[in-house]
Amino acid sequence: MPDLAFETRHAARGPVAGVDEAGRGPLAGPVVAAAVILDPACIPPGIDDSKALSAAKRAALSAAILGCARVGIGICSVEEIDRLNIFWATMLAMTRAVAALDLPPAYVLVDGNRCPDWPHASEAVVGGDARCLSIAAASIVAKHRRDCMMAELDAAFPGYGWASNKGYAARAHQEALRTLGPTPHHRRSFAPVAQAELAFGSAVGRE
Repeated sequence: MPDLAFETRHAARGPVAGVDEAGRGPLAGPVVAAAVILDPACIPPGIDDSKALSAAKRAALSAAILGCARVGIGICSVEEIDRLNIFWATMLAMTRAVAALDLPPAYVLVDGNRCPDWPHASEAVVGGDARCLSIAAASIVAKHRRDCMMAELDAAFPGYGWASNKGYAARAHQEALRTLGPTPHHRRSFAPVAQAELAFGSAVGRE
């Protein structure tokens, strides 16, 4: 289980934020990042890597974290992902998440092997969502927020199964790309979408 060892190491500096993202790999939808500064006196029990939790548990913990911690959310749109590429869009979403905090952090712990180019003292923590409590909390908030966004998009663009596959390249999603074509929420810089758009356009042209 993640703990506060990383946060404690830097506590003398001031507030320590954990940052994580959700949505780097999907073919559709935004990338969402969260920054969380936990209150050591009010930490909801059960915080873990979001991937280790059920959707219901993530929803409950996200609400609890939002209720007792300082949280910032950063989002990069599909258009930004296609313009910047997914790596730089992820870095931008993380930067926006930290900027959205109502208390500037003195130190930032970032899940992964690289921090954004920003003025904050920070550290990249490989596997941080399973090791560092504030990063795990950020992973829960980011994942739940993005899942809710994809469920809303699924209602507006039925047929792709986004409420269940969250925009990832599930078989049903790829089949819908071939038969229905890409939507405005698909990442055209991702090869499967670009290929589907080309094939779908060619099929429409032959009709």
